[in-house]
Order: sequence, then C-alpha cells, then structure tokens
Amino acid sequence: MVLLLAGISYFGWRKRAYSHWRDTISELGEVASPQCRRVSYGLFLPVGLLLVLVAMLADSLPIAGLAACMATGYSMATFFPCDVGSPVSGSGRQQMHNVGGAVEYLGGAYWLTQVSPEWIVIHYNLYAVGAASLLVGSILLSIPGLPLRGLMQRFMEGILFGSLLLALYE
Repeated sequence: MVLLLAGISYFGWRKRAYSHWRDTISELGEVASPQCRRVSYGLFLPVGLLLVLVAMLADSLPIAGLAACMATGYSMATFFPCDVGSPVSGSGRQQMHNVGGAVEYLGGAYWLTQVSPEWIVIHYNLYAVGAASLLVGSILLSIPGLPLRGLMQRFMEGILFGSLLLALYE
C-alpha cells in the first residue's frame, strides 16, 4: 500500500496537468503518456504481484478472493494501459482495461460481503457498507466527465485496501 501511495504521488507530480481529484489512477499510465511503461511496470505490476502473493498466502477464501480481484485490476492495468482520459468506451485495449477494473471493484464488492458477518459498528456490517459503496462508486466512475472521478476512485481503492488490511489482521 505504501508503494502504491508513493507511486501515485510521485507519478501524479510528474504528469503535466494531472489532478488527483479529477483524474483516475490509470491515467497516470495512459497509453499516450511518456511515463506509461514506468507506471505500468514500475507501479501497477509490482502492486498486482504483491496482491497475488497475498491471495496465495491468505488463510481464508474471502480474503484470497478479495486480493485476487484487486490483483486482477492492477495486472490488467499493467498490460492494457487505458486510452487518454480512461473513457468508458474506446479501443479494445481500453475495454480490456475496463474489464480489469470491473473485476477489481465488482468482484471486490462481492468478496467484501463474504469476509466477516461479525464486524458490526452502529448496527452495520462495515464490509457490507464497503461493498455497497464500491457498487455505487462503480456506477459513478462510469459517468463521463464526473468532476471528482479521481477522488471517487481513490475512495474506492481505500475501501479495498483498508478492508484487505483489516481482514488480514482480524
């Protein structure tokens, strides 16, 4: 997670006119960017591989499933960089990129509902609230021109990584 935060900060600072509020994480390595290969192979691939390792070492199926879905998102972003602006539609490469994102967010939402029925705060299961937030966020991310699209995605990534860490130490 530290690698991801540091990489997003570093590459965001290096990319001209990039906004963490407006632009998605994938846009750091969009196909036309001069830093495409560095983001893909220096950030997305290591994060994806670390998540594969977490999935392989997990002691429960829901945690393994959650980590595997997240690994799929980062791995697909590695090998299928998004088109400029990461549109909902676009080239075949963009469509594959979007499939990776759908597996990460929708699959992640499913596995969050399976993690633990006992983590209750104020009468709500936090994992179920996280799953619902991912579903709503996935719909919002698909709206072209959403002003805070980048912020929404970072919130969703925070839910996934925070939940994974919580589940691993539960």
